[in-house]
Amino acid sequence: MRKIRVLVVDDSALMRKVISDMLNEDPEIEVVGTARDGYDAIKKIMELKPDVVTLDLEMPRLDGLNTLGYIMSETPLPVIMLSSYTREGAEATLKALDYGAFDFVPKPSGPISLDIRKVKEELIKKIKAAYKADLSRLKFLLPREGKRVKRVEKPAPTKVKIAVAIGSSTGGPRALQEVIPKLPSDIKAGILIVQHMPPGFTKSLAERLDSLSSISVKEAVEGDLLKEGLALIAPGDYHMIVSRSGYDVKIGLNQDPPVWGVRPSVDVMMLSVAEIFRGKTVGVILTGMGRDGARGMRKIKEYGGITIAEDKSTCVVFGMPKAAIDEGAADIVVPVNRIAEEIIKAVKKLR
Repeated sequence: MRKIRVLVVDDSALMRKVISDMLNEDPEIEVVGTARDGYDAIKKIMELKPDVVTLDLEMPRLDGLNTLGYIMSETPLPVIMLSSYTREGAEATLKALDYGAFDFVPKPSGPISLDIRKVKEELIKKIKAAYKADLSRLKFLLPREGKRVKRVEKPAPTKVKIAVAIGSSTGGPRALQEVIPKLPSDIKAGILIVQHMPPGFTKSLAERLDSLSSISVKEAVEGDLLKEGLALIAPGDYHMIVSRSGYDVKIGLNQDPPVWGVRPSVDVMMLSVAEIFRGKTVGVILTGMGRDGARGMRKIKEYGGITIAEDKSTCVVFGMPKAAIDEGAADIVVPVNRIAEEIIKAVKKLR
């Protein structure tokens, strides 16, 4: 069987060795070379023609973002970023996903992460998924303007009658940028989002979506009230659930065991939302690895809600939507550019 040929790019000689040794332990992967910076990486890509590149964000001479920009414009390849947990690292990582990176894996403890083996399984899983990815779905996203319609600050009704529950994973940040900014500020629903991401990155994602959208978007905190025209994103490493408190619907966060190997889990959020909102729920599954969300979508459909899945034609990874479709849990299957329009129609229908 042909092995997946990987180029490891990192400015630390120690990290290059540790990552290479770690990847070579997998029988399906072969590290064909390493590079110490962006210039070296571009040269090695031309020489070695790897299948997948792991790329450090912080490097001297030519950093990860500029290297990625060159790779995706001149010699497109699936690239997985290795990034730090800092705020700057989170913002640069989101930018890298816009530039066409397949996905990212956070270094556990900064630029020199001697404990990088903690993310071995995740990195290997993402390399294998990246190898099968359709590069045409990873085109450079043009930067968007900030909020087109500045939300008028007025007391939003806390009594929410309809909930939109959205789940996404690999390719999700790009997909969410296609969906959330198209929702009108006066949408008669509260929105809950689970994007598989580690702590720190979800806050940057929320801030970015908020700057692009007419609705308000924020990272959820314990006790937040779900409101119409507000989207709440589950923080990394916390499951998000909802509960009724009088007329209000409150957000709860917990660190119960991961479901399908992830926390936050789409299923945990959707099952909770379905129990509270019953037939007044719109379930949405976007691009992502695995099958998280299929159970939640099925429950929403059973209660008489409306379920929407992203079509294979626009998914970076057709895992989560496929699982939902295969279970008969998706009423509507459309490309990502039509998801917002279907959400708006579904909310109007359920009113």
